[in-house]
Amino acid sequence: MTYTVVFMGTPKFAVPILEALIADPNYQVKAVVTQPDRPQGRKHVLTPTPVKVAAVAHDLLVLQPEKLAGSDAMAQVMAMAPDFIITAAFGQFLPTGLLEVAKIAAVNTHASLLPKYRGGAPVHYAIMNGDTETGVSIMYMVKQMDAGDVIDVVKVPITAQDNVGTMFDKLSLAGRDLLLATLPRIANGDTTPVPQAESEVSFSPNISHAQQNLNFAQETAQEIDWHIRGLYPTHPAYVQVGGQRMKLTQVTPLSETTTLAPGHIVARTKKLLTIAAANQSVVQIDQLQPAGKSVMPIQAYLNGAGSHLAAGQQWAEEPSHE
Repeated sequence: MTYTVVFMGTPKFAVPILEALIADPNYQVKAVVTQPDRPQGRKHVLTPTPVKVAAVAHDLLVLQPEKLAGSDAMAQVMAMAPDFIITAAFGQFLPTGLLEVAKIAAVNTHASLLPKYRGGAPVHYAIMNGDTETGVSIMYMVKQMDAGDVIDVVKVPITAQDNVGTMFDKLSLAGRDLLLATLPRIANGDTTPVPQAESEVSFSPNISHAQQNLNFAQETAQEIDWHIRGLYPTHPAYVQVGGQRMKLTQVTPLSETTTLAPGHIVARTKKLLTIAAANQSVVQIDQLQPAGKSVMPIQAYLNGAGSHLAAGQQWAEEPSHE
């Protein structure tokens, strides 16, 4: 039997899931719903979502409502009455009336171990909080955000080398495989959904501009590392250096300690820059991006704009309060 599907997703995370549904002869993707094209980059070029690009490549019907509720797109999906409505990082609430039109089920592929990290940035928060694992949950959708009963989960380790980009890639593939294994069970009624424990719920709201600002006086070297990896590459973290924003893209927390004030240079050689952080900890700067420049290894920075730096100087300034 072939099941009809309306797929809803937006970022790169959702693409392998969509591609797998397209490739599987057991499913017929009737339409793809994604966010509208948005201006991106310094030149504000109108850019389609990764999911739209994939859908267009397969000649699928693409719907892009600014707001799904009450839209023509919603009416079109309801008229299709698909067997499954499947979402993966779509970015909008689905009205109850739309959820109920799915003949078999409306299910979501969510990148966390629910009920932990409901919301739009679960991978970011898992890394920023120093979690050693996260995962993907397949759940039935309800009107409340990420609150439906969980059908199945898969756990994925977070290594010391992982950032948001690498974890998105890992979780996307894990979610794809879990979804394809779970959908036949849903269709056959062979599932035992587990209600989420409200006492264990936590949230992961979208990343704010203020969260990108590192604070060496309040964050230890390990916390700075988590902070940077938890934002890169989608929302790079930065410090103020010489009155300019300096994005930090890769650091190493060290085991040594220092008596220097946070933000000051502990050691500086031709290839090394270490900075004091909170609680007398020390962080090694490995890769950064000065304002208006490309990402560069620390050696290139020290041989150029950072050639004047010396141990004992203040490097990371107090965070701005913009």
